[in-house]
Amino acid sequence: MTRLALAWLHLIALGIGMGAVWVRGRALSGPLDAAAVRRAFAADSLWGLAAGLWITTGLWRLFAGTEKATGYYLADHAFWFKMALLGAILALEVWPMVTLIRWRVAAKRGAAGDERTARRIATISYVQGALVVLMVGVAAAMARGYGQRG
Repeated sequence: MTRLALAWLHLIALGIGMGAVWVRGRALSGPLDAAAVRRAFAADSLWGLAAGLWITTGLWRLFAGTEKATGYYLADHAFWFKMALLGAILALEVWPMVTLIRWRVAAKRGAAGDERTARRIATISYVQGALVVLMVGVAAAMARGYGQRG
């Protein structure tokens, strides 16, 4: 039952994360009014929740051996490519995360972010979404043994 629950949560996080990063990008692509900022903040929170679920369930599945032994993953080229994609997504998220945290604090004082910065975060959000889609393809290949060494 644990295997099923972990796999289910891992996949649910995919849906939450893809929707959230897309909505965040859309909210920050247009005019930066109060409603757009609220949508971006809500989507950003869901994006963070999805990341937490992905990382937690992924690490649990990796180290608890619920699907395959840890050594299987560590010897798999596709797994390492998937981890590199995750690293790129996380690296891309540092600046938007810090910026949106500052905006949240400033919003409590009635200040808002600027549209140029919002558009940059939107672009990063779309790139992250594309990387998540690529990760799904790599995960499908990995699950079918395409990354196994000789």
